[in-house]
Order: sequence, then structure tokens, then C-alpha cells
Amino acid sequence: MNTRHNPANDGSVILNSGMKVLRAESKALALQAEQLNGTFIQAVCTILACKGRVIISGMGKSGHVARKIAATMASTGTPAYFVHPGEASHGDLGMILTDDVVIAISNSGETTELSDLIAYTKRFSIPLIGITSREESALATAADTLLLLPNEPEVGALGLAPTTSTTMTLALGDALAVAALEYKGFSAEDFGNFHPGGKLGKALLRLANLMHSGDEIPLAKLSDNMAHVLVVMTEKRFGCAGIVNNEGTLQGIITDGDLRRHMGNGLIEKTAETVMTRNPMVMSPHLLAAEAMKILNETNRTQVFVVEPPGRPVGILHIHDLLRAGLA
Repeated sequence: MNTRHNPANDGSVILNSGMKVLRAESKALALQAEQLNGTFIQAVCTILACKGRVIISGMGKSGHVARKIAATMASTGTPAYFVHPGEASHGDLGMILTDDVVIAISNSGETTELSDLIAYTKRFSIPLIGITSREESALATAADTLLLLPNEPEVGALGLAPTTSTTMTLALGDALAVAALEYKGFSAEDFGNFHPGGKLGKALLRLANLMHSGDEIPLAKLSDNMAHVLVVMTEKRFGCAGIVNNEGTLQGIITDGDLRRHMGNGLIEKTAETVMTRNPMVMSPHLLAAEAMKILNETNRTQVFVVEPPGRPVGILHIHDLLRAGLA
């Protein structure tokens, strides 16, 4: 047992330990990438062909990794969940159906708690993907598809705690999930559907989800006099009015700035067409809210009209709408 009482005095020792871990695990990941082969393709194809769910199981630290892999897959378009191998032996095997695929994780490949789960997959011809570092293990022998981890030592003075092996397993799970989502063409919008909460979900919102529409849109016609335009701007409270032609397509915008520029020159008697700023910036209702926030900040604008081809206003968005949605 280390008897040091002030770790701050041994900062270089602590830093070197941390760097050693990261370098060792980075080396293992690089080796793992080089050794990826046709069995990885087979595993991804098995996952893509699955008509049910991907069941992921492991014991101890492998179980923690399995939970994370299941969560990653579920959030990226591959229905998946974790089944505890111990609970599986006491009834939870009933959660696994013949249309499912099972991924079993065990670094040694000899985890006793997985035996009933493995036997169940054999009995009902459920595809089994095994992740282990030992090619001659029970799990490796039973697996229909074997994903073999490089047999790299666990990092640390003792070399006993699962470190390098769990890092490689976690990365392999990410690789399976990402390869599957990219092959399926899983989009940012699909991702947003699975992440409606938190900042991530908000950033993936489309303008169609935030814009004001219908009677809330401040619109006037080219021929309307400015007295009417001022009424529209006052009632709608966006500090602007969109000016449309007889076909309903946006031709220009009148803002508070336009009013100040024309003040004192018979403003009330003028038509909207003579006061408006032509070719205003517009956005699509399908644009991501995060992108809209970036554009508004870069152009120092506070509002924008949302249009659909050939330029028909379907909404208006104020920067306050984005801020209220949690974007900054």
C-alpha cells in the first residue's frame, strides 16, 4: 500500500501513470483496427438482417460495457437491449426471441454465467456473436460469428483490472453500431427522433418545430400602404413584416430599420414596395435549429422568414425562439 499522504507532491508520477494508460490503450486500439477482418463484416450483416432485437450480455465489467453498447445501438436505429446473464438463467431467457441476435461478451470466453444463454441460442438457432480475446474458449467455439480481441495485456502495475480489454470491447461495439447506422443511411433527423430531450435533442430540432406559422406571420402585399404595414408590424410584434406579391411569394421585408430610414419623407403614404428591402434572407423549414442559430449570430439578425418553394412564407422565426428552446 502506498503511504504517500500528499499526491500533489508527486504530480509527475501521477501524470506519467495516466499517460501510460492512454498510450497503452491507444496502441491496443490501433492494433485492433488493423486486425479487423471479414468476421466484422459478417457480424454487421447479421445485425442488419436481424428482424427482432440485438440482445447484448456480459458479466461484471463486460456487463457494464454491454449496457453501453446496447444503449448506443438503440439510439442509432438498431433495436437493442441488455440482458443480465445471471437473470437470464432465472427466467429472463424468455425475453429472447428466435428473431433476435445475441452478442455475448467475455474477455476470457469462459464466463460461467453465460453458459445457459449460449446453450439457449444453440437450442433455438438464434445467431450468436461472441466477443472474446481467447480463440479456443467456450464462447469462441460456440459463436456463429467470432469477434476476436487482440490479446493485449491489461494496463497497470498489476495487470489484473479490466482496462485495455474493456476499452477495446467498447470501441468494437461503437464500430458495430456506426457501421450499421451508416449502411442503413441513418440520418440526423432519425437521430433526433431518438434524442428529444436535452441539448442534443434541441440542437436537432428543425425550424418547422419552432417557427410561428399561420395567422402569426406578419405579411403585407406590395401595394399595401405603409399605414397598413405599420398595423401588421404592431399586431404581430416581430419588428418586421414580410411583403408578398399576388402569388403569395416573398418579395421583400420591412424592418424597424427600414422605418427609421424612411421616417419624415411621407412614410405613411408610401407603398410597401417602395420601402421594403428586397431579396431578404430566408430559411427552409427543414433547416436544423442549430444551423439557424449560427447563421443569425453571424449575420447579426434577430428574425428570419421561413419559406417553401417557390418562396411562399410558411413561418417566421425570432432568435428568442431559439434561445427559449435552449440553443445558445
